[in-house]
Amino acid sequence: MTRPDRPGDPSPDNGVTDVHNQQAASVAARIRGPVRSGERALAPDLARGFMLLLIALANTVWYLWAVDSSGLVAHPLDGSAADRIVQGVLITVVDGRTYPMFAFLFGYGMVQMWNRQRAAGATEKDVRALLRRRNLWLLVFGFVHAALLWFGDILGAYGFVGLVFGWLFLRRADRTLLVWATVLAGLLTAVTALALLGALVAPEAATTATSPDPASGLLFPSPALNSEEDYLTSVVLRVVPWLFLVVAQGLLTLTIPTALLLAFWAARRRILEEPGSHLGLLRTVAFVGIPLGWLGGLLHALHHLGLLDLPQAVGEALLSVASATGLATGVGYVALFGLISHRLSRRAATGPAVTALTAVGKRSLSSYLAQSVLCAPVLAAWGFGLGAHLHSATMALYAVGVWLATVVLAYLQERAGQRGPAEVLLRRLAYRTPARR
Repeated sequence: MTRPDRPGDPSPDNGVTDVHNQQAASVAARIRGPVRSGERALAPDLARGFMLLLIALANTVWYLWAVDSSGLVAHPLDGSAADRIVQGVLITVVDGRTYPMFAFLFGYGMVQMWNRQRAAGATEKDVRALLRRRNLWLLVFGFVHAALLWFGDILGAYGFVGLVFGWLFLRRADRTLLVWATVLAGLLTAVTALALLGALVAPEAATTATSPDPASGLLFPSPALNSEEDYLTSVVLRVVPWLFLVVAQGLLTLTIPTALLLAFWAARRRILEEPGSHLGLLRTVAFVGIPLGWLGGLLHALHHLGLLDLPQAVGEALLSVASATGLATGVGYVALFGLISHRLSRRAATGPAVTALTAVGKRSLSSYLAQSVLCAPVLAAWGFGLGAHLHSATMALYAVGVWLATVVLAYLQERAGQRGPAEVLLRRLAYRTPARR
């Protein structure tokens, strides 16, 4: 008799296994690997590299946990002349401008991934599954990042909004994308206008300073969260606001969803890959959006510095104005780097500075996480507690130093032909295969 379990013998089990293996091989053949170095566009990587400097400047402010803040922003209420200048510049140029910039680049990357996979023969179902896995793993990355180091993690919010808006809008018509982007931008403008109008007619509210009580920031984060000396307690204090921020930043602020929809539309036209074909649009967005956003931030900065005498309620409403106009600045920053990349593309060589900046952009996930590794254990009270001894100006210098450290590391990895470790891990998890260069 022939034994059914011998190799080569027909059997129901072998047949099922063969079909399963063939299906898995078919899916693997349809899904191509991650983008290779030679396929990358210059503008997105340049923008990401610069954006990480802004993120470092924006995030490290929250480690000034030993001083009173305004209760609206993390910036201290007072300081030296240098401190006040730094506060004014950051509120005007950085605060609320990095998230929409990051969101735009994130959405742009989603469409780039979709187009690459579809061009390689992957089915729509396969690409949707790939993007869904990637966004789900971003949520996991964000949770671990928040639990271990930084409550202000943004990965979770982008993973969440990527899941929702990828499902709702990624395959919608261009007209639908623009209509919904206009609706969300209009709603953001209306809410901001109503807040400002309500402040003009409301009684002036009393000024309250944020005290260094960690529990006070459970839902509305404050620098006081970093004043907790017990690490295990600090984990809980970080995770709770992170869960709130995932939804609040991902959807409720409206800036990130709007930027994402605009990015979907722009990526379909390859605006950042082919900036020379869209110079008029890029100039308009950059030279209108950036000044508009800076003006909105400047009003709030002047109020924070005590240089604009307004009723307290109106001053608080200016924070909404600064946040809403941050959308224009964030997208404007991306457009500016599109123009810069077009200029650089006309040169025979870009130089080591551009190479280093794009190296950070290629490893933006690793560089972003590295910032927390270099900040949280050094600055938070559960670590060395250096944040208690710094002020706005010195903290800004520390932030620049952290960013420069990531630039050097990324440049060395670029020279060695190595990907960022976080990128390698995420791609292996999302693609279920080792990442190729």
